[in-house]
Amino acid sequence: MLIGRLWIGCVAAAVAAVAPGLHAEELSGYSGADLYRRFCGSCHGTGAHGDGPVAGSLRSIVPDLTLLARRHGGTFPRDQVRKIIDGRSVRPPHGDRDMPVWGFEFRSATPTDADPGQADQLIERLTDYLQSIQH
Repeated sequence: MLIGRLWIGCVAAAVAAVAPGLHAEELSGYSGADLYRRFCGSCHGTGAHGDGPVAGSLRSIVPDLTLLARRHGGTFPRDQVRKIIDGRSVRPPHGDRDMPVWGFEFRSATPTDADPGQADQLIERLTDYLQSIQH
């Protein structure tokens, strides 16, 4: 239990350390798959099945992202996915939000003179990628 909490603390510290170093210019050329690997793969796994190297140390089950459409009657829940990525959606019945708010991180990394829609474009690319890997 203590080791798990320490691991979660290390992950949180790593995310915090990376976030200030992000630059919109650096991320602007990233594809949705690139964004997924960099920001999601450690928890959700390279194949998005919820089996990333950090998943076992988290207190909640990491979902299989390839089954989102199946779990929603065959339709990919695009708006819900965007809201989860950008931090607008917190599901109170499931407890506190454990997943980092990438929308906040993308927006805080965008220089004030950069394209104001840069963060939204990154979230859109990531959402497109998740839609493309549905089974």
